[in-house]
Amino acid sequence: MTPRTLARRLAALATAALLTAVPVALAPAGQAATGGPVGRNAPYEYLGWGNPPDPVSVLSAGGVRQLTLAFMLSDGTCAPAWDGTRPLTGGSDQSAINRIRAAGGDVVVSFGGWAGNKLGEKCGSPSALAAAYQKVITTYRLHAMDIDIENTEVADAVVRQRVISALEIVKTADPALKVYVTFGTTPSGPDATGLDLIARGAAARLPVDGWVIMPFDFGGHTGSMGAASAAAADSLARSVAKAYGYSLATAYRHIGISSMNGHTDEADEVASTADFTTMLRYAQVHHLARFTFWAVNRDRPCPAGTSAGDTCSGIDQSPYAFTRLIARYHG
Repeated sequence: MTPRTLARRLAALATAALLTAVPVALAPAGQAATGGPVGRNAPYEYLGWGNPPDPVSVLSAGGVRQLTLAFMLSDGTCAPAWDGTRPLTGGSDQSAINRIRAAGGDVVVSFGGWAGNKLGEKCGSPSALAAAYQKVITTYRLHAMDIDIENTEVADAVVRQRVISALEIVKTADPALKVYVTFGTTPSGPDATGLDLIARGAAARLPVDGWVIMPFDFGGHTGSMGAASAAAADSLARSVAKAYGYSLATAYRHIGISSMNGHTDEADEVASTADFTTMLRYAQVHHLARFTFWAVNRDRPCPAGTSAGDTCSGIDQSPYAFTRLIARYHG
């Protein structure tokens, strides 16, 4: 056993000890209250802005049983907080999670996103970052977590390695916890930072349940977003297969798609319900680990005179049309 491996083992044991010190009754990790893998079809909801819909109403109107709640950030130190400002306990976010579970659903907590202070950058070591992740996992008795690694967090090689090493500690302490790693992509597949992230995960033999790309904001793309997403995912599967030594069929079961509904951040780029249907069929054929989208906040038509943004999709659609499509994905 190398010194690095020994250090990881000791940190994992310390994290496991923290878990046993918390007197909560845990459901089997990786399983929702409804019995299925958490995160497989859990659309994102951002409770911090965008006139968010009531999450329990999303469950009933959209047909899903799971939501991915975003984003868990740093409070400026190596301490987690919703949006970097709202507390883990006693606030509106914990209340939302309690209500979702009382309604028979479950949640994935997403760490990171594009903006704000990232735990991967503010925590100075893998063990400190793992402890921050674990605090959230323990507080909410999570069965799944999502690392949405973007912007400055994914751009820094030191931070990429810190995230991978921290996830090793967390996954060793709780191997049944579902771990998804979400990052951007080009139309031809992951860029150099994405490929490096996968390579570092494979070198550590980190058992990521789903390497998930965000196939949008391609810059000037005006063709079918369904076809473009499938092409990018094919490239992702080949990259994961090569890095981990998986068969291609196994690699597909360890990747995912996280799209954006309606008009994306690019003015002329649109992911329609027809595109999502194409992605759904692709996910079903290949048995992807995860099929989701950003975000239920936008899963409604825009009021007259307004355009796509944080609160609506910018296209002609019925409310929760995209959520209902995601709800049809079961692996």
